Amino acid sequence: MSTPLVRPKRKNPLARTRLPLLPQGARSRTALGLTAAAAEGRFALQVCGDCAHILYPPRDVCPRCLSARLTFGDVDPYGRLVAETTIRVSTDPYFRERMPWRVGIVRLDAGPVIVAHLHGDTIEGERVKLVLKLDKSGSAVMFALPAQETPHMQADPHLREMTCDPHYRRVLISDGRNAVGQAMTKAFSEAGASIVFVGVADPWKPFPGMAELSKIERVEIVALDVTDTESVTELAAQNGGRIDIIVNTGEHVRPGGIIARGNLSIARDEMDIRYFGMLRLAQAFGPALRFRGADGANSATAFVNLLSVHALMNWPAYGAHSAAEAACLSASQCMRAELRPGGVRVLNAFFGPLETEWFQTVPPPKLAPAALAKAVVAALKDGNEDIFVGDIAWDIRERLKANPKALERELGSQ
Repeated sequence: MSTPLVRPKRKNPLARTRLPLLPQGARSRTALGLTAAAAEGRFALQVCGDCAHILYPPRDVCPRCLSARLTFGDVDPYGRLVAETTIRVSTDPYFRERMPWRVGIVRLDAGPVIVAHLHGDTIEGERVKLVLKLDKSGSAVMFALPAQETPHMQADPHLREMTCDPHYRRVLISDGRNAVGQAMTKAFSEAGASIVFVGVADPWKPFPGMAELSKIERVEIVALDVTDTESVTELAAQNGGRIDIIVNTGEHVRPGGIIARGNLSIARDEMDIRYFGMLRLAQAFGPALRFRGADGANSATAFVNLLSVHALMNWPAYGAHSAAEAACLSASQCMRAELRPGGVRVLNAFFGPLETEWFQTVPPPKLAPAALAKAVVAALKDGNEDIFVGDIAWDIRERLKANPKALERELGSQ
């Protein structure tokens, strides 16, 4: 059984911070299909389109029938751990700091035999569940978990190394004035975060939910206005070295397209809060996050961007808003590359219309802020990079994959 995670001791300010090291991350273009599945928390292997043979490791042709019609598809992740060993010496700098490290051979019920990293509660000869995880380099690796949930399972040090569990980590919520920010605050507090800093612009101004927000356990309200560079940099100077997870909850949702608005004032506000606000947070807090990627059990671990699913395909009814979200998506992909050397993950959470006042006229189904917050916490615990929350987000994702032009026309006619 895994040892329960204990609250980390206060760090000695004179002690040297360990520099982030990354495992070997080179993968072939074909093998990046595993990375795509791991980013979304799916377990997918190559399946031959002609003989239905399930392959591992990824190949360019099927070894059974020589077909090149190989696609990645979700398969049964369960199997048996047939052999295991513990590595105690390694020449790789990353693994040398983390010895001993258990690995084993798993025979999947689906057929393939796979070498995988092992959770501490797995036992040779017993049933296990394989999952695809993203390691610190951002590459997909196989990880074997016990087939059944065990006590304190998330506390396993090797699993925690490949996830972004908020337990005993310090979180910054960028905007606590809106419903999403308040739901996120509650969710992270319930997930065991050491402290949740909640940014509020002009905290002297009352707002709906303010009393309830201040009553949540381990919450500290801080002055933060993402449209003010000085406000962001001042908070980063005070607390940047203490924050492990940033959740960008800033929002500015207004209906309308591009032509009918007639002026740029609303578009400027959208870009200032959503796009430039995200850039201010990244530039102020990013260097400290990247530097603290290996800072013990509560190392810096994630930057979370909440994005409308219409960042992937514009919805003309909210056309200008969709365009701002698309700019945020592009910037988050750049941030992902820049934060990866520190082992810090960028999580993009895509969602459809929310149960908030600015989507009042949009018919159901709509997503409750609490459901979005719960999904974000679960994604951090799983170590995902991209999640789609709610029926609308999943529907847009599937229609985009099937026929992007058809989706463009369908959204334009709504």
